[in-house]
Amino acid sequence: MEFRFGTFTLSPERFELCSDGVPVPVEPQVFHLLCHLVANRDRMVSRDEVVRKVWGGRAISDAAIASRVKSARSAVGDDGVRQAVIRTIHGQGFRFVAPVVLAVSALPTSTPLQTAAQGKPSVAVLPLQPLGLRPEQSFLGDAIAHELIQVLSKLRWLTVIARGTSFRFANPIPDLVAAGSAMDVRYLVFGTVEAEGARLAVTVELSDSKRGEVIWADRFAEADAGVFGLRAMIASGIVAALETHIPLNEAREASLGGSQHLDAWANYHLGLRHMYQFTEAETAHAAGYFNRAVELDPGFARAHAGLSFTAFQRAFMNYGAAPGAAVHEARAHAERGMALDPLDPFTNFTLGRSFWLTGDIDAAGEWLGRATELNPNYAQGFYARGFTDMLAGRPDAAVQGSQTALRLSPLDPLRYAMLGISAMSQFQRGDYAAAADWADRAARAPGAHYLISMIALASNTMADRPEQAQHWAEDIRRRRPNASAQQFHHAFPFADPEVRARFDRAFRAHGMAGD
Repeated sequence: MEFRFGTFTLSPERFELCSDGVPVPVEPQVFHLLCHLVANRDRMVSRDEVVRKVWGGRAISDAAIASRVKSARSAVGDDGVRQAVIRTIHGQGFRFVAPVVLAVSALPTSTPLQTAAQGKPSVAVLPLQPLGLRPEQSFLGDAIAHELIQVLSKLRWLTVIARGTSFRFANPIPDLVAAGSAMDVRYLVFGTVEAEGARLAVTVELSDSKRGEVIWADRFAEADAGVFGLRAMIASGIVAALETHIPLNEAREASLGGSQHLDAWANYHLGLRHMYQFTEAETAHAAGYFNRAVELDPGFARAHAGLSFTAFQRAFMNYGAAPGAAVHEARAHAERGMALDPLDPFTNFTLGRSFWLTGDIDAAGEWLGRATELNPNYAQGFYARGFTDMLAGRPDAAVQGSQTALRLSPLDPLRYAMLGISAMSQFQRGDYAAAADWADRAARAPGAHYLISMIALASNTMADRPEQAQHWAEDIRRRRPNASAQQFHHAFPFADPEVRARFDRAFRAHGMAGD
């Protein structure tokens, strides 16, 4: 995209400013300042925002800012008196005021596209508005918001605005678009805390400040655990919501711009969208986006973790003709992600799951436990720990991990797998009726693959529900005609041979031979 104003053309992609087609020499900081001002020409850009965008937030004198603005004006034929292009808003900031025409830049196809990194998503938590609180409860709106900031600050994929800035937007709740623009933040969390008789209730919303849209909302009421339990409930609910809804919203936004203009972070989020479809074609599509993200930013730890996730899917689901290569890739990309960011729960998660593929359950449990230590609200981490406990023959711990994951993220893309853990754990206990109930729910959940249908087949067979078992047998043959017990045990290598034998009996009854 190019910005054209007067005789000038500003091309961020070419890192070039031209006047009547002739390049205009300009310093990098001045060029970045021009790009940011023209891209945000519909509003005032504060001096603080200029410091964040041009100097990375370092302490900069007013004289340094004035010098760069003067150079920017000079480069585009403006000056401090006329201010026909860049206007100073005294004591506040600057605004690009010249009429601008947008045009698609004509880059040669052989030239790699250089895009400015948009960076990871950003969120600001505003003080909760008190409704009907007693004087001694008046602090709760600030206190709960402060704790949310502390919890969200542990999410390494998210930039969280500090309290000192976000708490300036207190009573009443400001215009969302204006607040997001003032803080240069994409997402806002805000809401109310109110008294309901002797109890408290909190309503929280997550909004996209760029669009002025609410993308998630929930209500939390004080239970027997009192205020402490309410705070924990809100924290876990918010984390789960952000883990689900922000990536979806980022992917939606990225897809609107055309893939040729995506930066590393946008490619990553589009990869997530395809990754969670759990089919061979979508897994390959997701890997393509993650590879593009790594090409644009080789130090992007989460993109490497995404490549580990998709390689795991290929190996786990027997996609393609080289499962051994997929096992190696799953480990290699996870280790690369860990080297780049060992404190990211997602990189720990992918490293832990890579050990499932080589049968090292103890090592898997170690890294998955670390993922949930780093983020105590990481639903997929608890799911994976439950899966590990299930393989190791610890059904009680497996059910606990599964139920914790479902509580933290009831609409998670891996919900089918969380339900499947409970089904297999009940199968291990010998409670086949309960196993069949859980397995039916798992196999009907979005994203469930043929291996989940095999759990439902075995559980219903052992529970003496022949019609339901036959339904799942037909579903399996339709989706994977060559499905076998061998494939099932490759994916679920139970430590207990007796459990394995019970599954084999159920599969043989439907013509799906064992090893």
